[in-house]
Amino acid sequence: MINEPIIALATPPLKSALAVIRLSGEGVFAITDRFFSRPVSALKERSVLPGTFSFEGSPVDQIVLLAYPGPHTMTGEDVVEICCHGSMVIVSEIVKAYLSCGVRYATAGEFTSRAFYHGKMDLVEAEAVNDLINATTTEAKNAALLSLNGQVSPIVQALKDDISALLALVEVGIDFPEYDEEEKIDGQKLMDGCLRIRALLRDLVQKGEQSRVYREGVNLALVGKPNVGKSSLLNAFLEQNKAIVSDIPGTTRDVVEGSLSIQGIPVRLLDTAGIRESEDLIERLGVEKSKESIQEADLVLFVREAGKDLDDEERSLQKLVEGKRVLTVFNKTDLHQQQEENGIYVSAISGDVQALKDAIVKTLGVEENAYKVPSFGNARELGILKRIDAEIAEVIEGVENGVLLDLLSAILQNAYNDVRELLGEDATHDLTDEIFSRFCVGK
Repeated sequence: MINEPIIALATPPLKSALAVIRLSGEGVFAITDRFFSRPVSALKERSVLPGTFSFEGSPVDQIVLLAYPGPHTMTGEDVVEICCHGSMVIVSEIVKAYLSCGVRYATAGEFTSRAFYHGKMDLVEAEAVNDLINATTTEAKNAALLSLNGQVSPIVQALKDDISALLALVEVGIDFPEYDEEEKIDGQKLMDGCLRIRALLRDLVQKGEQSRVYREGVNLALVGKPNVGKSSLLNAFLEQNKAIVSDIPGTTRDVVEGSLSIQGIPVRLLDTAGIRESEDLIERLGVEKSKESIQEADLVLFVREAGKDLDDEERSLQKLVEGKRVLTVFNKTDLHQQQEENGIYVSAISGDVQALKDAIVKTLGVEENAYKVPSFGNARELGILKRIDAEIAEVIEGVENGVLLDLLSAILQNAYNDVRELLGEDATHDLTDEIFSRFCVGK
């Protein structure tokens, strides 16, 4: 039942100065009256109330209670937030008190899902809540805020209106075939409308892919034969000695990971073991893990030693990374100054990798300040946009080939429904349950 009272800890379950417990649903004010030293159920306006929370005749804690009468709340229901001292013993007793009165634990993302079901936000805005929580850079946070603040949804609404107009144009031709020739469906008008929509969709997908880089980050794999300086490069990126550096080939036997931000893009850096044939069982296992990391990588940094020709071992590595986005990096320029081949030249031992960072952003195709543009940044949204684009392309092909209007209408109806799915209009519980299950409990 969507209005039944729920409770969750909204802050991490750790010892801290303060903790926040959130409740929402029918009857939470009346239930709170049983435990709080001040009356809550009669409140008609938002209120902040300091007082004592007691359970089973004993005081639990001195708290500050925030009461939000519905429906003008985040969830559309009565909401209570309790700010108590951050002992998990205190939190447990407060939660136990409410559970004894029929309140239940909230599921993951249930507070946000109630906001969605009560019309407080659409699905694009709701998903932005999770993006905001998971943001690891300022740029990722700013990109999510654009969606949460409602700057993206109007773009979807405009797209829906455009498709609706084309659908109406086709329906007129189906429903009123007796119209004069000049009033029948205008094939060129339909074609022009479809082309405009496709141009908009391509722009949305391009901006969305860039926004997704900021929100979800990228995996970068350092690949190269042993002893070309991959570990030194990783240490230079992280500005710490995370990986062991040695002149002995094969020092790195496992995938060493590190996280950093490059111009606001969250990056997971993977220093792979030097890939070569080996009789050493542990080294062979490391090589296999390195190959898995290459498959997961969004960008491969193919590290070579400056001044040395490509050898058979490196040619094998080139075949291994075929089909991936690859940036060639020539290391050890402190030993060899001459730049003979295309690529980025660095000296990891000096720690100056700024030129390489710039090249990584350029290779990823991320425009400067892309996070400041309202855009769709997750896999679900981008997948739907690409599906709509394919459907509009099918309509264009149908117009060119003289396909029956009934079929064009069916395709446009599918595109229209897909736009509604993007916003979560008439969304199925299966879809929304899957989306909100990715959220943390208490949000």
